Amino acid sequence: MRHALDRVQAFYADPQARATTADRFRWLAKVTGEDAAIGKLFESHLDAVGIAREILGDGAAAALVRAVDPSQGLWGVWAAGGPAGAELQLAAGPDGGLVVSGRKCWCSGASGVSAALATARDADGQVQLIAVSMHHPRVTVTREGWDAVGMADTASVDVLFDTVPAWPVGAPGAYLDRPGFWHGAAGIAACWHGAAAAVAQRLRERVQQRGAAADDLLAAHLGAVDCALSASALALRHAAAAIDAHRAGGPPFGRREALQVRGTVEAAASTTIDHVGRALGAGPLCRDADHAQRVADLAVFLRQSHAEWDLAVLGRLAAQANETLPGDNAWTL
Repeated sequence: MRHALDRVQAFYADPQARATTADRFRWLAKVTGEDAAIGKLFESHLDAVGIAREILGDGAAAALVRAVDPSQGLWGVWAAGGPAGAELQLAAGPDGGLVVSGRKCWCSGASGVSAALATARDADGQVQLIAVSMHHPRVTVTREGWDAVGMADTASVDVLFDTVPAWPVGAPGAYLDRPGFWHGAAGIAACWHGAAAAVAQRLRERVQQRGAAADDLLAAHLGAVDCALSASALALRHAAAAIDAHRAGGPPFGRREALQVRGTVEAAASTTIDHVGRALGAGPLCRDADHAQRVADLAVFLRQSHAEWDLAVLGRLAAQANETLPGDNAWTL
């Protein structure tokens, strides 16, 4: 956790880090390429800050952070759903504020973050984004719900809340309805890309080491990876520019655009894992702990995608776009 907080502080200390979305994506890719678990926590914290600022405005967001987490530690974002019955419920507290109770699943970094933005159901059954302090005595971080080998250090366990004070962040539905929801969804893909590029480095090093003696099969695997990661990088650069244009009042960057870039990067990362494994065999997976961990981490991290479920949504959006916009410019050179 200390390393993740160090990267957060370094990000904010760099005057160029937040200049454009492309700069942010490069940071996410770089940090995740060094350590996928740290990259995940780094991304979650930046996402939490960005969400609060978008919904509340800079001043109110800063005041919220000071109220919930005076220690200025890491924040998480816990918006994933869980099985039936594993849901947070909001109620009125004795002092006129809100309290939250229940179980929240998929809480990345729960044992080390200082606070989190989480989704809960209000009395009307609507989804409400709340801020909670993890230092409250009625917060229990369990050891349940996370037996992963890949991304083990994120410890995305279940957390129990028992009438814990909660601060509402915007109105019910604001978390999902804001324009930046899909901007953040694309940011995860930058993390996947960075992790995939780190996995690919072992194959590139092998071909470099062998030089002219590298056989064509080994070089062909690297060629396939080069195509995949170049397409992934191009998609992310395009998405970053489109997000900045959207924020400046230009065409929207929404669900279809986010799913396109996520699908492109996920496919590239899966291709990378496959070709690197086939090219290098079991050796690096069994004798190179750093490489083996990167592959295991990336395999789990990619499952933050919804795979064919997302592709099905994307296919329907693509069909609708062609009906309303003949010649669909997403496919036009």
